[in-house]
Amino acid sequence: MLPPANRLRRRDEFAVAVRRGRRAGRPLLVVHIAHSATDPHPSAGEPLPPRAGFVVSKAVGPAVTRNRVKRRLRHLVRDRIAMLPEGSLVVVRALPPAAEADHAELASDLDAALGRLLGRSRETRAASKPSGDTAARTGAQPKARP
Repeated sequence: MLPPANRLRRRDEFAVAVRRGRRAGRPLLVVHIAHSATDPHPSAGEPLPPRAGFVVSKAVGPAVTRNRVKRRLRHLVRDRIAMLPEGSLVVVRALPPAAEADHAELASDLDAALGRLLGRSRETRAASKPSGDTAARTGAQPKARP
């Protein structure tokens, strides 16, 4: 379960994240992220915690399926809440194929979307991308043209 301080509950918070935030789409879900200047639970001098909310429409399936998808997404976001910037509002919207997806597939799509939104995909791609051309990496000699 997501701690109460990390939950989005109000319609206007969802609207800010969806309308004013950045978006990353994946085959199973869409993630929206925005930074909020207001805290519905004000406390003296503490930074705003990241907050997350979920949208799982009837297009995903019947109530049992929608609730299963929401539970899986809540669990995945709970494990990743620490990597989100302070004061951020995150909305995870499940797409219909999420109903058939298992936990690992949802985790993979969520990680990819968050990585893209938080700017981690460039670092990962740069680290995994080999430098130089294929001939230089394999030690093969280029073919001479007649």
